[in-house]
Amino acid sequence: METIQTLFDYLSDLTWGWALVPLLVVIGLYFTLMTRFVQVRYFGRMFKLARPDAQTKTGQVSGWDALMVSVGGRVGGGNVAGVAVAVTLGGPGAVFWMWAIALVGMCTSLIECTLAQVFKRRSEDGTFRGGPAAYIKHGLGPNYRWLVLVYSFCLLASFGFGFNAFQGNTISTAVEDSLGISTVTTALIIGPLAGLIVFGGLKRIVKASDAIVPVMCFIYILMALAVIAINITELPRLVGMIVANAFGWEEAVSGGMGAALAAGLKRGLFSNEAGLGSAPNVAATADVKHPVSQGILQSLSVFIDTIVICSCTAFIVLLSPVYQPGGELTGAPLVQQSLALHFGQWAQYLLTVLLFMFSLSSIIYNYYLGEVAMTEFSKSKTAIFVLRVLVVACVMLGAAAPQATSVFFFSDPLMGLLAVVNLMVIVTLLPVVLRMLADYRQQLASGKHEPVLDACRFADLDIDRGAWK
Repeated sequence: METIQTLFDYLSDLTWGWALVPLLVVIGLYFTLMTRFVQVRYFGRMFKLARPDAQTKTGQVSGWDALMVSVGGRVGGGNVAGVAVAVTLGGPGAVFWMWAIALVGMCTSLIECTLAQVFKRRSEDGTFRGGPAAYIKHGLGPNYRWLVLVYSFCLLASFGFGFNAFQGNTISTAVEDSLGISTVTTALIIGPLAGLIVFGGLKRIVKASDAIVPVMCFIYILMALAVIAINITELPRLVGMIVANAFGWEEAVSGGMGAALAAGLKRGLFSNEAGLGSAPNVAATADVKHPVSQGILQSLSVFIDTIVICSCTAFIVLLSPVYQPGGELTGAPLVQQSLALHFGQWAQYLLTVLLFMFSLSSIIYNYYLGEVAMTEFSKSKTAIFVLRVLVVACVMLGAAAPQATSVFFFSDPLMGLLAVVNLMVIVTLLPVVLRMLADYRQQLASGKHEPVLDACRFADLDIDRGAWK
């Protein structure tokens, strides 16, 4: 067992330790330049496309639905606890670098999610399936089947099992700390609740996300705005401190600019998942008229996750005297105490409820990623049923016995590996996205309000024509 753990530690060092973060940044900047800052040029269009009332074919997932599932997955306990850790370790400057990497990540997400739409397939039940596995098979060709299996295994093990155990752990410890409810009790609540959703398949996952995600984001944003309003006179000073600390002009923690840069980039990348190859699996489910439309919407998902929600946590913490750069109080307890200081003890209980919603939305998102990965090994109903049982068991195990999450030490290294695989593939397939962007721009320039993909114009690509009728 020690040998296996050492191997995964080595893999983690090779990816997250020194290679992956710079790779994500450099490739994101490359995409931004090659697409001529597409995330900036289509920023306003992101909000026009985010329509809850968007019409689709009967029974299909809309672009809005896919956006909500994606936001629900990206926005989790890390947007609260993780951001608090980042500003504790990196100082206020970490917030600036979170913003910077989010702007770059918006372009990376557009690229990978557009590819997911281009190469999506219509499944037997009429819904759409796709993601990195699909664009490896149909974009690179059948000779790369082995790479599909590597990617799918990493996705299944890390998101399907490992991260769901950690989400269970996040909510059970938060509930125990604030409400005094035992972790076992929380496990007995969240496990069946998650099972009720995941056993309903994609349609129930979409309905649950549509109900949970807007509410949890709205309440959390409202709380942050209230904190800002109470401390409005401190806001200019805080923004100046964030910028000064980001560039080392005002050192808040040991390491100065380097600590702020490292903490901000890692938190931003880990939170918004841009380039990691997870969100494209959800983006592919949407019934949209052009692949780029869903790519643009998924850019908005990154914006909501990092620029909006992560910033909410940062401002709640930084505007509180409880916060001390490099201090021992960090993570969710720091956010809880900050809110309690601003509003009173009731606020930490509300945060616990929000953390529950954040974790639940991430659990059902992670499960769906695991299901997509499982279909590359077996499409049988028995295999999917067993997967659902195992996922619920992992959630309950992580919630009931927090120390049990150490068993899932492989999660971060495998996520790093699937990110490397995904990045290499989307760099290779970038010309396909550039062609789609050119087609999209041309239709907009001709006066078409909503561009439509004509698959016949891309006969050289292995596109499922039936998915674009």
